[in-house]
Amino acid sequence: MIYDVVIVGGGPSGLQAALSLGRARKRVLLCDSGPRRNAAAVRIYNFVTRDATPPNDFRRVAREQLATYPNVEVQGWRVESITGSRGAFAVTVDGRSIEARRILLGTGMIDENPSIDGFAEHWGHSIVQCPYCHGWEQRDQRWGFLVLPQAAPHFMMFALQLRGWTKDVTVLTNDAFEISEADRALMHGAGLHLETAKLARIEGRDGHIQSVALESGTRIPIDLLFAHPPQQQVPLVQQLGLALEDGLVKVDPMMRVTSVPGIYASGDLTTRMQGAIIAAASGAQTAAMINMELTAELAAAGTI
Repeated sequence: MIYDVVIVGGGPSGLQAALSLGRARKRVLLCDSGPRRNAAAVRIYNFVTRDATPPNDFRRVAREQLATYPNVEVQGWRVESITGSRGAFAVTVDGRSIEARRILLGTGMIDENPSIDGFAEHWGHSIVQCPYCHGWEQRDQRWGFLVLPQAAPHFMMFALQLRGWTKDVTVLTNDAFEISEADRALMHGAGLHLETAKLARIEGRDGHIQSVALESGTRIPIDLLFAHPPQQQVPLVQQLGLALEDGLVKVDPMMRVTSVPGIYASGDLTTRMQGAIIAAASGAQTAAMINMELTAELAAAGTI
């Protein structure tokens, strides 16, 4: 048996793609060996009808719904390699080989936490990336924005938007780059606090941040800290040799196909605008493009 599409990754993007392709009568295998990228998160926010849903509940319901489609198979298999070409891919999963006409990568990204004492313990709990996902619950509290070096050229717009949720925002640069006088004036006018000194550690209890300690001994009270750590692709994506742009898999904006014909990508591995609902929407778009192309191909060949 040959699968029409093998989906790698069972987050919102892969699950939505499996649903869309299943409803389009395609034979689909979704491989999800875990763990979740957002393993520390306890709720999914900013997802209409699913606001505040625990991630495990989200996945459980999604899998229950996929189980109603006999042409969709969900397995906890680890995809070890992908070879071959468009229409005839060989996918090695847990030591066995299967065939697929198309591949959809929904593998997410690997976050690389900075070497700041206390960062890893609070990551995903009270150190987060997205105010749309976490801002409402902690509105009007003391917020911080740790600007890591790779985000320095574009930090200002993100810092300014945080003011929409709270008046108390401290921008921390950890002595990693210089702030221009123009940016200082803009931040002052917007009511943003600026701290350029080097950080010693992040302090808190049970994942809840309480303060950022500077090397000088000064402590800045913080209830919620935003940061955008560097990210890297999972090993499988790296092995495929796909074209990247700023570390993200480069896809055609409409068709969602990568630099390798027949291999598509959706969700967080393709964009820095990351979130569950955005990933799900990307999965739906990619599934539609795969289905359109694959159906036309199969119909022209007289195989459907």
